[in-house]
Amino acid sequence: MWLHCVRHGESIHNAEGRIQGQLDVPLSDFGRQQGDAIAAALAELPIDAIYASPLQRALETAQIVSRRLRLPIQIDPRLQEINVGVFQGRLRSEVAELYPDAFARWTAGEPDFVIPGGESRRALQARGCDALREIAGAGHEHAAVIAHGRLLVVALAALVPIPAGAATPSLENASITTIRHDGDGRWTLTDYNRVDHLGNIGLSGAGDL
Repeated sequence: MWLHCVRHGESIHNAEGRIQGQLDVPLSDFGRQQGDAIAAALAELPIDAIYASPLQRALETAQIVSRRLRLPIQIDPRLQEINVGVFQGRLRSEVAELYPDAFARWTAGEPDFVIPGGESRRALQARGCDALREIAGAGHEHAAVIAHGRLLVVALAALVPIPAGAATPSLENASITTIRHDGDGRWTLTDYNRVDHLGNIGLSGAGDL
């Protein structure tokens, strides 16, 4: 089976450069345009299921896709973005000034570092992998999974080998990454950070949180 993993369209916090984590913020107007482009791209595929994070920016993206594909949305809380605790709602420059030690440990990429009030990358990876494995075992042929940048990056890194030349530090808003799961439990990456469907709209240039 195939999982088409979508990072939500640009949110209002993405547009402002704010770290949102699990804050429940909506898409920007530009993000809704990106949602339409995602829906058009997925309409060209034999998608038979839609899964989404319950956070508004992902769910709103999924609703745009759902209307185009005429499929229901199955919500999975495990697909939520990482909880970045005290960082949430702040600009990166503010976080670096207010929480210099925590920010340094976070940017160093320590997998078990827990942001005050938040969670670690390892915990995020565990729940993300659990969700994707369960979706892969649900009997679909092609499922769209609409979630978040950091969640998808860390989960995919655990499931499939991502060639250095293909990978980027983060996934673009409204990008599509496709992986294949075979009957023997093996995963294969077939498309990473695809954005050609955004050619007439453009990229948001926002970060991955």
